[in-house]
Amino acid sequence: MKADIHPDNYRPVIFHDNSSGDRFLIGSTVETKTTDKWTDGAEYPIVYIDVSSATHPFYTGQEKVMDTAGRVERFKARAAKATGRSKQG
Repeated sequence: MKADIHPDNYRPVIFHDNSSGDRFLIGSTVETKTTDKWTDGAEYPIVYIDVSSATHPFYTGQEKVMDTAGRVERFKARAAKATGRSKQG
């Protein structure tokens, strides 16, 4: 690896997924105020996140199909109603 290419604050950081409780130790420059112990017994800065690769539907394969047909029909009905009002005035 090339020397002196990372910022000065590049260090190992724990990322804690609030949804699943999974934790990852990876290098980052994110600013944190709290620390926590990792499995090796050392203290590292910790960041709490809501979504990670452990819970994101793209990575887990549990994508949800939205009811887009119903939404599109409701939008068209509202648009037609609004268009009718603007022509009357």
